[in-house]
Amino acid sequence: MPDMPETEMTPQEEPKPETEAQPESEPETEVQPESEHEETVDEQPKPETEKPKPKKRKKKTAKDFAIEFLIKIVITVAAVIILCVFVVGIHVNHGNSSYPMIKDGDLVITYKLGKAQAGEEIAYRRDGKIKFGRIVAKAGDVVEITDSYLTVNGYGVLEDVVYPTTADGAVISFPYIVPEGSVFVLNDFRSDVGDSRTYGAIPLSDVEGEVVLVLRRRGI
Repeated sequence: MPDMPETEMTPQEEPKPETEAQPESEPETEVQPESEHEETVDEQPKPETEKPKPKKRKKKTAKDFAIEFLIKIVITVAAVIILCVFVVGIHVNHGNSSYPMIKDGDLVITYKLGKAQAGEEIAYRRDGKIKFGRIVAKAGDVVEITDSYLTVNGYGVLEDVVYPTTADGAVISFPYIVPEGSVFVLNDFRSDVGDSRTYGAIPLSDVEGEVVLVLRRRGI
């Protein structure tokens, strides 16, 4: 028999023993003990509080209405008195000394808180009566009336009056210096010398206020 070629026999590789796959270790997490505060407690619904019932209003009697009415009258009267004493004055003019601005019988409203200024029509008290006149000069001014012409401190006075100024019948002498705390007043009806030409300067304490409103009551 023919010789068979020898084939090299390779030793079979011994299978390696399989190593058991170890499971991957998970990171350990620290378990903290639950605190008492973390315990959730079921909240119980609070009982609804009853709303207070509105108080019943007392029905006002006729006596209550009468008392309220009297209180309102007293407050109103007190307010009017304070207003008339300290703020405004209400006067009735008797005579024509301030004609044609103020006529006999006119109702005159004055403002007491204003400052006395030259050229203003004012109400003032003389011999217990209310008179009206126009301020032409103030304290320290020199008044001169000559030839039916009025000058103050040597200057002519521009006035909105109809009648010329005259010194006829005057009791005081000119030139006249107005003393402190006083004003020199002339009537708009200049023929009537019942003003500072007769009385001299009018003290500011006798001034009742500036004329702000004239209500015509006669001859409308």
